[in-house]
Order: sequence, then structure tokens, then C-alpha cells
Amino acid sequence: MAKHMSKRHTPETLAFTDGKLVLIDQTRLPQELVNLTCSTVNETHDAIKRLVVRGAPAIGIAAAYGVCLAAAPTQASRQDYLDAADHLATSRPTAVNLFWALDRMKAVIEATDDDSVLHENLVNEATKIHDEDREMCKNIGRNGASLLCESKCVLTHCNAGGLATSMWGTALAPIYHCHQQGQTIEVFADETRPLLQGGRLTAWELSQAGIPVTVLTDSMAGSLLRSGKIDAVIVGADRIAANGDVANKIGTYPLAVLARHHSVPFYVAAPSSTFDLNLADGSGIPIEERSRDEVAEPHGICVVPPDANVMNPAFDVTPAALIDSIITERGLIPQPNRTKVTAHLS
Repeated sequence: MAKHMSKRHTPETLAFTDGKLVLIDQTRLPQELVNLTCSTVNETHDAIKRLVVRGAPAIGIAAAYGVCLAAAPTQASRQDYLDAADHLATSRPTAVNLFWALDRMKAVIEATDDDSVLHENLVNEATKIHDEDREMCKNIGRNGASLLCESKCVLTHCNAGGLATSMWGTALAPIYHCHQQGQTIEVFADETRPLLQGGRLTAWELSQAGIPVTVLTDSMAGSLLRSGKIDAVIVGADRIAANGDVANKIGTYPLAVLARHHSVPFYVAAPSSTFDLNLADGSGIPIEERSRDEVAEPHGICVVPPDANVMNPAFDVTPAALIDSIITERGLIPQPNRTKVTAHLS
């Protein structure tokens, strides 16, 4: 049953309650606020794959809790938990936080000699990942706010707010921070085709928080930037290579090109766990290809002829050269490159 959606408050994206993972079903927003409860590893895998929960940090947290659902606490074996982690790793390929969180859970399995406390140790580690994410959001908000202190209008793409994490999000965190400090700031949100995360999710959560938001079609961004109304562009990231190249929701790269052409600063906000130093540059980032139906039959309505082919990559890669600064919980990486990224993370 749908819950009443109160103003000025965004509910928690996910929680681990009574041994079960409870998620806001983001496929149902903004029409209704409904929770989905996952009791098994397979249900968690399905929820991640279907975008019930999405956004790199939130995916990592959900997967960590998902490992704990391998079986009843007194019945699961060490191998059950390892198999759960391996299965959850197949849910989505691009967001590196998924693999980062699962590696942490595997490390706990390997470090725990006493099977009788293994489940408890895993729940504690997943809870720690969750708690760290909340603190990360606050710090990204504080660090990024220094770049937006003079901004009145900010453009964003997809959803990198509280729905993508456990609290304020990444790209939206500096906006929430500025709002709390009394700064008047308006957000322009690309609708973000084909799944409309900007229109459905970003606009919903900002509206809940009382922050002015205007939704535009993706193709309007160039004209809006040309108008001079936008002071900055800020987006999230699903994976960042060692040289600062960034994978984010499809449509981010052309937005960065347009921002550079119109001399509007382009910022990326992400936790340090989103960096993949094993990849020299963005060419090695795996790009998820999603189903034809998301483009051809949105909401079950055929909008593309059956005989026509469809491209549906979920992400694109923005070169570091187009990024004015990367914002993390540790601080800022202005004009990112390999040397600066390495120094920032060391």
C-alpha cells in the first residue's frame, strides 16, 4: 500500500530491519512511495538489477546487506556467504561501489575463524558501510558547498541525491548543505532518458526537501547553458578511473562538452570508494547495456517500430579534461589528472 508522502522530508533509501533489507522501490516513484522487503540474496540481486535501488553508493550498501541474507543466521555456511557475494556481483557491472562493498564483506568472511559469530560480523560490517556512507554524504556536501557558495542556479543530470545513497547523496549533497545554510539555490534537473531518473527521482526528493527544482528535457540543456542562467553543473559518478575519467549516467558526457563550450564549471561529486585505480583511464570502464524495452516500450507503450534497432547503454565516460573539479569526502581534486588523483587518495 502506498504511503503518504510528507513534505520537507525524504525517507531513508534503505534499512536493515529484523534481519531483512527494506528498500524504497524507486521504480514506483513519484506516483507512490512503496517499500520492497528483500529476505533472500536472489531478491536483493533482482532489486539491484531492476533499479528498485540504484545509485553507486546505495547499490554497495544494499549488496553488503544482501550477503547477510544468504541463509538463516544459524544455518548459513562460510561458502553460502561467499556464493552470495559472487552472485550479487553479477547484478550490475559499472558501479564500482558494488564490488568495493562485496570485497569488504569477503574480507570479513576470510578473517572470521569462528563460524558462530560470522553472521553477526557480516551484519556489523554492512552496518559500518552504511554508517560511513552517511558521514561521506555530509563531508561531500560541506566540501562541495565551497564551490557553489555564489551559485543561484545549478544544473544536474540523473539522480545523485539521497535516493542514490543513504542520506544527502553525492551531487546533491552540496546543494542540501547550501540550503541548510540559508542560501537560495535553484536546481535544474535533466529528465534523464530513458528511465527519467532526473524527472522522477531528483525532482521528487528536492521537492520533498523544499528546494526549488525545474525539470527539463535532456535536449534543452544546451540552450539553457547558452542562456547564461546556469552557474554550475554538478553530477555524480559510478566509477572513476585512475586518471580522473568518469563514468556516469548516459548523457553526462555531452553535458560536460556543452558546459565547457559555455564556460560553465562542471563538477563531479563521488566518494573515494568510487575510484578504480586498477583502470588507467575511462576506456577500461565496463558500460552496462540495458534492455531494448526501456527505450522502445517505456511503460509498456510502443514508441519505436519493432523492426528498428535500439541502443541503450546505461552510462557514458566523461574525460578528466572536461572536469573542473572532483569533490570527495576528503576534499577537492581541481583539474583532475593521474598525479592529483593518486595524491588525493594516498
